[in-house]
Amino acid sequence: MERTVYKPLPMARMNAGAIYQPPPGSRSPQPVREDSPAIEVMTDLRRIDAATITADATVRQANQVMITRGVRLLLVMGDDEQIDGLITARDTLGERPIKMLSENGGRHHELCVADLMVPRSAIDVFDIATVRRAEVGHIIATLKEVGRQHALVVERDAASGKEAVIGVFSATQIGRQLGVPVLTFEIARTFVQIKAELDK
Repeated sequence: MERTVYKPLPMARMNAGAIYQPPPGSRSPQPVREDSPAIEVMTDLRRIDAATITADATVRQANQVMITRGVRLLLVMGDDEQIDGLITARDTLGERPIKMLSENGGRHHELCVADLMVPRSAIDVFDIATVRRAEVGHIIATLKEVGRQHALVVERDAASGKEAVIGVFSATQIGRQLGVPVLTFEIARTFVQIKAELDK
């Protein structure tokens, strides 16, 4: 029932020693070593929403979402929450768009996510059961071997066999938690070189 008059609520001064407790999954990542459990460097997508985009979005929109969310990887979503692929900053700002434009013509802002994304059929993933037995060093070695900055983690439903993406590893995040310079396992041009190409 709508009231016609609202009375102010009582307030009190904050007590000394009051604390703030961040929600689970939002705490700052803890320092790790290479022999620490791999799960300690995985971003748990059951606690933190993944950054997503659709295949028909422009590359410019994808870059903006990455900047806004502070990430370098987006899941490309299709119908019924199914994953069509993924796209990273490497895909949008690396050599692929430049090569595609030099071969086919056009301008960078005309490219869409579908043009540059890694399709689902080409995405390699870790099973969560494997991750639970692994150490940070195993993840670093794998990322280095495949030449990627990210890797997804899936969990399979025992009854249906369907996979759900529940985590992501980021070389940048692992580097931060190890306390070392940002780990990079890919050959890419500098941002200045890339920007010069895009502005042509």
